[in-house]
Amino acid sequence: MVDLMGQEGPEAVQRLMAELGHQARKAAAALARATPAARDTALEAAAALLRERAGLILQANADDVAAAEERGLSAAMLDRLRLDQGRIEAMATGIEAIRALPDPLGRVLAEWSRPNGLLIRRVSVPLGVIGIIYESRPNVTADAGALCLKSGNAVILRGGSESFATSMQIHACLAEALRMAGLPAEAVQMVPTRDRAAVGELLGGLGGCVDVVVPRGGRSLIERVQRDARVPVIGHLEGICHVYVDGAADLAMAREVVLNSKMRRTGICGAAETLLVDRACADSHLQPLVRALLDAGCEVRGDAAACAVDRRVREAVATDWGREFLDAIIAVRVVDGAAAAITHIARFGSGHTESIVTADEAVARRFLDEVDSAIVLHNASTQFADGGEFGMGAEIGISTGRIHARGPVGVEQLTSYKYQVLGSGQTRP
Repeated sequence: MVDLMGQEGPEAVQRLMAELGHQARKAAAALARATPAARDTALEAAAALLRERAGLILQANADDVAAAEERGLSAAMLDRLRLDQGRIEAMATGIEAIRALPDPLGRVLAEWSRPNGLLIRRVSVPLGVIGIIYESRPNVTADAGALCLKSGNAVILRGGSESFATSMQIHACLAEALRMAGLPAEAVQMVPTRDRAAVGELLGGLGGCVDVVVPRGGRSLIERVQRDARVPVIGHLEGICHVYVDGAADLAMAREVVLNSKMRRTGICGAAETLLVDRACADSHLQPLVRALLDAGCEVRGDAAACAVDRRVREAVATDWGREFLDAIIAVRVVDGAAAAITHIARFGSGHTESIVTADEAVARRFLDEVDSAIVLHNASTQFADGGEFGMGAEIGISTGRIHARGPVGVEQLTSYKYQVLGSGQTRP
């Protein structure tokens, strides 16, 4: 592990990051040549080490949480930061799920022959070196490291300062696992400084050593990455997710889907931020849904119709539509059917995740086809917007872009391809 060795200042950070980039590029070449068995061995060892060192990780996390509480971090940010035995076990099982996935490298994606006898193959290959910048959630250290390892990519991880101690402990497990498998520990590196200048260096591409950057965090982080990055970016700005309860929705199902979408975990990007209710069922569905949210401890900010059903509802202001609360707060509006819901989502959504609750298959199909978001669900919670729930083992994040990757970014999305052309002496006339 490279460190600053007591040095401070921009020049020291620049030297540190340049060395990380150089080592990552070398490790990427070695990892691309490694056998699937070697990469899987490292993943198996990483999962075992997380369990073995759970005490050390939890102690570091307790220190991080205490410091974060002193700095006044929000409840949502503290929830993202805090680990317990169950969350460590989830990290370990997530790594094991990634290990169990088919090898994403060397797959023949397409193959065809030309009249001149040339055989052309499109074959999957790693992206190369990935820089990942994230806030709060220390579990991203394990998920991202494992996904990059499985897909043959070297990675430079830059976690948030609030989770620094925890992430360093998790990273130590990954580095040791790589060594145990005979692979370069530099394939997964953690930026060993809280200095914010390191982010700028990483976004600059480290002299051509970084091939792509993936941000995972709040709006300010994502905006900075998208503004300052000199390499391609995979990610999303905000998770402004909607649930639309159609006139043909079963009330009991709608209640469960809405409550889970909002309240299961309010601080994740797949949490619902707006509830849209069809005017056709407002008389029967609006009040029960609003009261269920209120009774569950959720603040409701509504339009005139929503305010009328319960005195606890606050009147929504213009900025509540299209806002990512990341808290137990939801905006509620009555709309005139699926067409109006689709229009509202197009105007205020972020292209992340939307859900419709309805028994009308034709309306569901229209919603699924016309809503232009990365993930669109029918009769299911928005909190399924997760690579693990998609069977990907884990994810680096959700991409709302339209180039290269969209939706959960798992091992397959961390590959590119090249063309292999096999001939028998052909020349071009």
